[in-house]
Amino acid sequence: MNFELKSLTVSSAAQQACDALIVVVSQVFSSADDSLSALIHQALSSGHWESKPGKLLQLYASDTCKAPRLLVAGCGDGTPKSLKKAVEAAAAAIKGVAVRRVVLCFTEAPSAAGVRAAVLGLAEATYVYTTTLSKKEGRRLERCVVGVPNRPAVLDDFQHAAAAVQGIELAKEWGNRPANHATPTLLAGAAQDLAKQTGMRCEVLGPKEVAKLGMGSFMSVARGSTEPLRFVVLHYDGGPKNQAPVVLIGKGITFDTGGISIKPASEMDEMKFDMCGAASVLGTFAALAQLKPAINVVGLIPTCENMPAGNAVKPGDVVTSMSGQTIEVLNTDAEGRLILCDALSYAERFKPRAVIDIATLTGACVVALGAVRSGMFASSDALAEALVQAGDAALDPCWRMPLDDDYAEGLKSKFADVANVAGRAGGAVVAAKFLQRFVGQFPWAHLDIAGTAWKSGSSKGSTGRPVGLLLAYLMAQDIGSLPVAKARSPRAKPSTPSA
Repeated sequence: MNFELKSLTVSSAAQQACDALIVVVSQVFSSADDSLSALIHQALSSGHWESKPGKLLQLYASDTCKAPRLLVAGCGDGTPKSLKKAVEAAAAAIKGVAVRRVVLCFTEAPSAAGVRAAVLGLAEATYVYTTTLSKKEGRRLERCVVGVPNRPAVLDDFQHAAAAVQGIELAKEWGNRPANHATPTLLAGAAQDLAKQTGMRCEVLGPKEVAKLGMGSFMSVARGSTEPLRFVVLHYDGGPKNQAPVVLIGKGITFDTGGISIKPASEMDEMKFDMCGAASVLGTFAALAQLKPAINVVGLIPTCENMPAGNAVKPGDVVTSMSGQTIEVLNTDAEGRLILCDALSYAERFKPRAVIDIATLTGACVVALGAVRSGMFASSDALAEALVQAGDAALDPCWRMPLDDDYAEGLKSKFADVANVAGRAGGAVVAAKFLQRFVGQFPWAHLDIAGTAWKSGSSKGSTGRPVGLLLAYLMAQDIGSLPVAKARSPRAKPSTPSA
């Protein structure tokens, strides 16, 4: 979908030729001289409509505008979150009808963050997946003109939002694909195609190259599958050659049966979403290619299937990671950490300014935080605070979780340097503590997106999170060092020293 930003008032927006006009109204609205504003004021003053977030007033063939469809959407206090809810409601109302061109305007000048939220809301409400459908009736909406009275003040955020939409929808596309349409080879091919289209660099390593690197932990997960593993290395080179990159690592388990520790059959189909961390890295790189920030970013995607087979890794097996540490695999369904630990070791070669891994890692994080906030663990207060701020700005929030060393007690093993699981208590933290063993001296953060990467039930599908968070974080980075900020007191601090 194409977005365009224009300088428009409510009255000038009403004269635009389009299939539908969406007018977003806040609680501080007061009537103006034009007929459309007078109509909105009449609806409010009569009590027939109210401007609460998501409340709609729909009209057809109104003489107040050229568009055949008019949707007046309330946004309450006008915060970005309320604006997003308002636009989502309006866009959902026209999703299934013959509307190809929309004009979106506001009765009060929105903030830059509000414009960003409105663009994201419209895209979210109209997204349609079609890849594996025989009748590909996709999104009907082709173009959205966003009209604001303060265009120069919001242009940067508008462009950020339009790029974020492309990245989020690429992440949704690969997250939603069934596992037979999103194998490790196909996922690696998507990374190569993205690199060709955008001028980025991409290297794909296969089983022989991974074995040569000594990634025994990663290789152990892939053993039971007939699909060969892939290790993808993406480079976005926007900064000087001597600038240390930010490294993003995305978990790419394209299907997770649990291996020998097999999962229950119920809802196992949703384990196609276990590569949403990898999909978010692809989406973030797609958005970076549009915005072209002056930074360097490396994307690492270890991708494979986790399948049961005669040669699959077994509970009790001991494998050797790239770092040389041995791991007792007590549960083969705790496989994400086994592929991520080798990717973390590989990241050291880039001498990164920061490393962020993204993974649908633990059901325990879903229990702790639900589907609202992603779990975030960090070795650096500055990095943690930057991610919190980025998530809040992107309406893609995270919450900092603890990293106390006591949580790692259960990972002790008599037969290896470390076990891959401990008890049920604090499972998300224990998983993070396992990963922390493989982190070098660089600032590191781990995003557990098991609760936020996809939705179940009637709304089943990938959310594209946390592309918004990652993009906001990266765009906030200067060419110099990472921002220095004090961590917020409500969020638990790690017991390890800050980097």
